[in-house]
Amino acid sequence: MPRSNSPEGLPEAFLARMEKMLGEEFPAFLEGFSLGERHYGLRANTLKIDAGAFQKAFGESFSLSSIPWCGAGFYYDPASHPGRSVFHEAGLYYIQEPSAMSAAEAVTIPEGNDFRVLDLCAAPGGKSTQLAGRMAGRGLLVSNEIMADRAKILAQNLERMGVSNALVLNESPERLAGFFPSTFDRVLVDAPCSGEGMYRKNEVALTEWSENNVRFCATRQDGILDCAAHLLTPGGELVYSTCTFSPDEDEDCIRRFLTRHPEFTLLDTPVQGFFSPGRPEFTADPEEARQMGIEKTVRVWPHKVKGEGHFIARLQKSPEAPDLSPAFSLPASGSGAALNDQLLSLFSAFCQETFTPEAESWLEEGSFTLFGDTLYRTPVNTLPVGRLKVERAGLMIGSFKKNRFEPAHGLALALPQRFFQRTASLSEQDAARFIRGEALPAEGEEKGWLPAMVQAGGQLYPLGWFKSDGKNRKNHYPKGLRKDFGDR
Repeated sequence: MPRSNSPEGLPEAFLARMEKMLGEEFPAFLEGFSLGERHYGLRANTLKIDAGAFQKAFGESFSLSSIPWCGAGFYYDPASHPGRSVFHEAGLYYIQEPSAMSAAEAVTIPEGNDFRVLDLCAAPGGKSTQLAGRMAGRGLLVSNEIMADRAKILAQNLERMGVSNALVLNESPERLAGFFPSTFDRVLVDAPCSGEGMYRKNEVALTEWSENNVRFCATRQDGILDCAAHLLTPGGELVYSTCTFSPDEDEDCIRRFLTRHPEFTLLDTPVQGFFSPGRPEFTADPEEARQMGIEKTVRVWPHKVKGEGHFIARLQKSPEAPDLSPAFSLPASGSGAALNDQLLSLFSAFCQETFTPEAESWLEEGSFTLFGDTLYRTPVNTLPVGRLKVERAGLMIGSFKKNRFEPAHGLALALPQRFFQRTASLSEQDAARFIRGEALPAEGEEKGWLPAMVQAGGQLYPLGWFKSDGKNRKNHYPKGLRKDFGDR
């Protein structure tokens, strides 16, 4: 019989399972669905602005308060509409559900620069951009998404946030595992799941729920985790996360994985202190799960914290596991072509007119790779991806068109103010006009490219490119990204 205090639309089989799982906590859990307040979060982009400066600049306008498990994360008042701000388009923050920030925080980032991190199921990019912020330009980030349309969104979000050390791939986990065994020092699997933890946020997940779908998701997760295990270096770490309550997709998924892969062990999770431990009794073999240390996994219950439901596990591959990594042979130009003298001359002239010497040194830390007429800066420890579906081969620098070089939108967003010889400082109102695609006057100005910038907290942040003809600044904000959120 349906429970009289059950939220409308929740499947009876789901409720029965949750009641069995939670026991005396079940009424509090139900109340969260019936009366619980949704919590809204955003994360400062530490590639551009540190968390303290961000809170000082936006704390009042967005009514910010700190999210305990993410140093750059903040709750915000939804009435402030941060998604309709020019500062969002400048990539100063990423709007993200608060509990979802916990998974990338559970990934430990190695020291140095010679490491590789893989976000295996990365779209739309919340966790990839969070990892990029924590990597601070070091190492190589590979963000993969199997769905082509979602891979494009992923690439756009990495571009907006100014990430310069990422490859975006559009491949299956199986295909990646075939190309790159024992290659990544860290792998994050934010697995596609039944989405039970997001019912308050996403009604579509609720309408798609069934016991068969839960089983389907669990089987798919087993396959993805097997690929992740193959991709990981000996001694490397794997973080697995879902946004579901289903034990088949959570604790029991990890128990099954450890049964198949005895070379892995569970580790404590950096976010462990903020949430609840995993429950061995939720699995098909509680005693085996206890021996494996399932309590080291993490449950995020929405009736206990200000966020939606999540599950996280952190595991390490034995340093003694076989090293299957291929001997990569990486030409200086990566998987594309090198610049010829004519194109190099055009690009060098643009750099000399536009950038400071510090920016030119930064650009040369990577390698320049030409794909068709488009120039990329590929990270120093990139991978040979020529036979894979590549959405973004590093940082797009620009394109060669009719004997001229035209800079890419992402190049402006990736660089700080000090890298530019001159800038166009805009008011927030003019910044909104720029994002709409309007040209602005510039009487008597030196001709050439210059970034449009908007001020926050006393600092300037790039939005995109103008090209000045001495009288007007022609707007080069990409037409597909233009928005009209009114003068602010």
